[in-house]
Amino acid sequence: MSITAAMVKDLRERTGVGMMDCKKALSECGGDEEKAIAWLREKGLSKAAKKAGRATAEGLISIYVAPDGKSAAMSELNCETDFVAKNEEFIALAEGLAKKAVELKVSSVDALPAEVTDLTGLIGKIGENMQVGQLAYVELQGQGIIGTYVHSNKKLGVLVELTGEATAEMAKDIAMQVAAANPICVTSEQIPADTLAKEKEIYLNQAKEEGKPAQIAEKIVEGRIRKYYQEVCLREQVFIKDDKKPLRICWAKMPT
Repeated sequence: MSITAAMVKDLRERTGVGMMDCKKALSECGGDEEKAIAWLREKGLSKAAKKAGRATAEGLISIYVAPDGKSAAMSELNCETDFVAKNEEFIALAEGLAKKAVELKVSSVDALPAEVTDLTGLIGKIGENMQVGQLAYVELQGQGIIGTYVHSNKKLGVLVELTGEATAEMAKDIAMQVAAANPICVTSEQIPADTLAKEKEIYLNQAKEEGKPAQIAEKIVEGRIRKYYQEVCLREQVFIKDDKKPLRICWAKMPT
């Protein structure tokens, strides 16, 4: 049976075992994932494999910015308990993931070397299931600046890339804005057409339920769509440092 990269990835995520060992286990077991887990346990990787099914609801976000400030990466490393998330070795591993992503200029966990994402040793040492979560990488292609923000609990992080005449203060403020207000796009033009159509349909049905005439209902929809823009579009959101103004006014030169 042919062992695919997706099969290896799934087994690695379940067990925390290195990719080569996962591929070998699947080959030995004819592609049967459950048998492969048992095989790994039998070969001395039992401690990591035993942890495989346990939830990894804790963890931390780590950001690394290149010394020249032209690129940065953000990594997510998950574990079972908040206690382990504060472990020095766990923190060092999370930081290492982000740094390696910058060094290799990659934005996918699968693009990192297997030895970097192999958590077997630390799983066995600490005794908790761990998983590498998401990875993000940004690189400036011209003039600009990268802004970063990691919340105090280290469970929320933001990378923003601003082009043109952006300042460090602007980049930091916008990163904090994204973390606090969770926009889905920068401008209203970037909202997917189907998403916008669905919102309009909802607002129109609401107006009809309220007994509004068709002409009035259309006006109500227009007003609610404008409010929707203010909620989901970064440039239209109220600035977290000045709730009297939208972000685009506070930062008049804000890039699009």
